[in-house]
Amino acid sequence: MASRQNRRLTRDSRYGRYDGGPDPLAPPVDLSEALNAIGDDVMSGYSPERAMAEFLRRGGADQAGLDDLARRVAEKRRELTHKHHLDGTLNEIRELLDKAVLAERGQLARDVDIDDTDRTLAQMQLDNLPSSPAAAVSELGDYDWKSSEAREDFEKIKDLLGREMLDQRFAGMKNALENATDEDRAAINEMLGDLNQLLESHRRGEDTDGQFADFMAKHGEHFPENPQTIEELLDALAQRAAAAQRMRNSMSAEQRAELDALSEQAFGSPELMDSLAQLDENLQAMRPGEDWGGSTPMDGDQGMGLGDGTGVFQDIADLDQLSDQLSQSYNGSRMDDLDLETLARQLGDEAAVDARTLQELEKALRDSGTMKRGTDGQLRLTPKAMRQLGKALLRDVADKMSGRQGNRDLRQAGAAGERSGATRAWAFGDTEPWDVTRSITNAITRTAGEGGSTAEGVRLQIDDVEVQETEARTQACVALLVDTSFSMALDGRWVPMKRTALALHTLISSRFRGDDLELIAFGRHAETMDIEQLTALDASYTKGTNLHHGLLLANRHFRKHPHAQPVLLIVTDGEPTSHLESSGEVYFDYPPHPLTVAYAVRELDNATRLGAQTTFFRLGEDPGLARFIEQMARRAGGTVVAPELDDLGAAVVGSYLGSRAPGGGAGGMGDMWGGGRGFWVG
Repeated sequence: MASRQNRRLTRDSRYGRYDGGPDPLAPPVDLSEALNAIGDDVMSGYSPERAMAEFLRRGGADQAGLDDLARRVAEKRRELTHKHHLDGTLNEIRELLDKAVLAERGQLARDVDIDDTDRTLAQMQLDNLPSSPAAAVSELGDYDWKSSEAREDFEKIKDLLGREMLDQRFAGMKNALENATDEDRAAINEMLGDLNQLLESHRRGEDTDGQFADFMAKHGEHFPENPQTIEELLDALAQRAAAAQRMRNSMSAEQRAELDALSEQAFGSPELMDSLAQLDENLQAMRPGEDWGGSTPMDGDQGMGLGDGTGVFQDIADLDQLSDQLSQSYNGSRMDDLDLETLARQLGDEAAVDARTLQELEKALRDSGTMKRGTDGQLRLTPKAMRQLGKALLRDVADKMSGRQGNRDLRQAGAAGERSGATRAWAFGDTEPWDVTRSITNAITRTAGEGGSTAEGVRLQIDDVEVQETEARTQACVALLVDTSFSMALDGRWVPMKRTALALHTLISSRFRGDDLELIAFGRHAETMDIEQLTALDASYTKGTNLHHGLLLANRHFRKHPHAQPVLLIVTDGEPTSHLESSGEVYFDYPPHPLTVAYAVRELDNATRLGAQTTFFRLGEDPGLARFIEQMARRAGGTVVAPELDDLGAAVVGSYLGSRAPGGGAGGMGDMWGGGRGFWVG
């Protein structure tokens, strides 16, 4: 029975062309690359809002950004303006006129039945035609053509003018009315009359839905846009009429004068131009917001007729609108403002897919809990986003360290020994015992959330499993001192410093929860910070490197945890140039004052007496700094690491793990970190 139903459903299925919208087969938007880029920009001093906007502008490794789409829009606009010129209709009229005159001259020369006096007068008239096409057409309006071929070409001029004038207002009319009969022209005049009557009624507020429906039933074939309301009809007509006006504005005064004079000959009657002038007046009155006064220089070598030119000017308007949307520079701009249909029409379906992906990415960033608005209305990275970013940074650190440690995996650090009481999700390669209670609870919660029943038992899935973390080492209290003097930002060390702090914070908060980390930023003065505060810290132009104050705060942290192993990690690119006076005031001097150095040495000695395992991370090649750091490390029995910037995170994390190794000390990390691009000193 079920199989018959399935076969029937298959037979009854209907397939159609995909009509747009989010691709149901597309994979979910990957936020990891965006979040990493946004995190870097936030650490550089950008607001999360600006950082998100910058990522959307740049795009990702395999994703076009707004800037790329805007560049393609600008290239398309430049191509249109450099390809075309506005003499197309005038040139076509000149060609038809020259052809008609040439055929008439030939007929006058061949036809022996023509009276010699008539022949001479006709030749004189043709010889003395004005150079202006409009004046020549006007003068030949009542000429008695002897050549049927010439007469036919001359009539084509009037027909061409009428079709071009209509094509400016109604796309496709030029081709539709080719070889039109008198009845066709009468039908067009009737449509224009009915249209103007409808618009004037609407302008006065006297029209009805029935009047619009009757008009479309009678003349709908002339409106391929298939408007459903009179407002939609007005929009379509006004946009094209405004483009026609901008094309006219872009012509020279001589071109406009020629076309104005020629237009009186359209279809051999001024009635058409009267109706079009009335239509333009109605549209400008009801759609004053359209760009009726703009112009665009066209300096190409490919002529355009009036109808085709109007289409090009509509394309230029579309491209200008897309350029504004892609700039996202106006107040309240959102990715949802992008007109995907227009983008696909102008740049192709691939561009529309790229833009839709960016829209989905922005929505996912706003809706996934990675950002939230504070009480001041500004977007901020949430703790969830910080955790995700920290995990990504920690994975990068692990990859760097694995090449130096024989594939050592950070998540197995601290895996053996006494149970710590904490649990974490099982991962491939884990050998820790399962936490049965947590695993079964996860399975029950998942089953209930999926609408299932636990009456007949629970099926355990691998994602439900949690393992018990173990702690083989003593508790550590860690002080990470990071230099926040302006030279750190000036020399490109600001973001690596923050990434390092976030990676270490993530490692300790997720793998070594028993350890206590204190983040201390020291510039002109020092202060403790939480990770959100540090990552959002802007660079300060104030001078000073107050290592003394930073060490004071570190020692206070160590004294709060008398039974833990103190670990002191110091990241700096300069000698100490300020210290804290007994009054609480900051003293600054450069070159470093001996008293400033003495105060820093005293606090380092205090940290050493507290049992701190000390590692200095020296950034830069300043010889004076190198000598000072080496002396300080030797005094404290510590280590100096001089990593390259992209290895700073791995160096700090490696030093922390080494300090916790059995029998450990930072010096035990030499073999682990040796062979990298950085190097160990001391």
